[in-house]
Amino acid sequence: MLTHYNVINNGKSIGDRMGLSTADRMMIQVPMFHCFGMVLSMTSSLTHGATICPMPYFSAKSSLACINQERITCFNGVPTMFIAMFNHPDYRTTDFSHMRTGIMAGSGCPPDLMRRAAREDEMHMTGIVSVYGQTESAPGSTMSAWTDNLDLRCDTVGYAFPHVSCKVIDPETGREVPVGVNGEFCSKGYNTMKGYYKMPEATTQTIDEDGWLHSGDLACRNADGTYRITGRLKDMIIRGGENIYPKEIEEFIYTCPKVRDVQVIGVPDVKYGEEAMACIILKEGEQMTEPEMRDFITARLARHKVPRYIEFVDAFPMNAAGKILKYKMREQAIEKLGLSPTLP
Repeated sequence: MLTHYNVINNGKSIGDRMGLSTADRMMIQVPMFHCFGMVLSMTSSLTHGATICPMPYFSAKSSLACINQERITCFNGVPTMFIAMFNHPDYRTTDFSHMRTGIMAGSGCPPDLMRRAAREDEMHMTGIVSVYGQTESAPGSTMSAWTDNLDLRCDTVGYAFPHVSCKVIDPETGREVPVGVNGEFCSKGYNTMKGYYKMPEATTQTIDEDGWLHSGDLACRNADGTYRITGRLKDMIIRGGENIYPKEIEEFIYTCPKVRDVQVIGVPDVKYGEEAMACIILKEGEQMTEPEMRDFITARLARHKVPRYIEFVDAFPMNAAGKILKYKMREQAIEKLGLSPTLP
């Protein structure tokens, strides 16, 4: 549950860092029932008097036509939207000369993709920025300003908003970790949600007694006060802006007679931000190949829920209490697969 106080002040802060004004014309191609459309796009525009050009749904062709016709100066989107626009036949004939800024967020944003959008001979989005947050924080906690240097804007998720406190803690001890050390990102401020509707226990698990909102995301703080998002403690995987819940995939894979246990994790991906990886322990004496398991999953689950990576393992990393440490599994998978560990 978000309050008007949460939403309007967060939208105002976002618009400030984008440098929005009455001279701007924002195309809104992200859904306005979601925080990306409602706060980062609509509210940020309305609090600064910018003109809004809402789209009924995302279509690369329609978005490019809108940029041409309405002389759009800014728009927001998830990485897959930018990729779809880059690859559309109408892209090279689109006039981006009025473009100034925009937000790439919603899932891990590849720095090279942001840099391409910022180029004057591409989307001309020279003031492109990234925002980090979650719906529970209305949603922004950190953001770069459109006037910051390009490396800061592309390689980090910026720094804390005014009146918002941020810290990175050890997920096991709860103590704040030093600069450069990975831990769970937590925030506290006016933007913290009222709570989950009729779910007091879930609210208490997310917001601690001191008012800190625990994101479930892994991050590290740089010496200059900026943050980098390095992974996810929570189970949910965001693939190209779509939420994938590992439990659903795990429960289905568990129905395979040969499977003893399974854990599904998210690993970084250049195109989609994240991809699913299934780590499977087979029952003693059983054998199964990756193609056989993939066929088993594909027969029953939607295509985007089929894990890109399938690995058979002997055990899962656990803590002293016997809790499976998915973030440790993710670190091991990144090293084994040779992936980049960061989700900027």
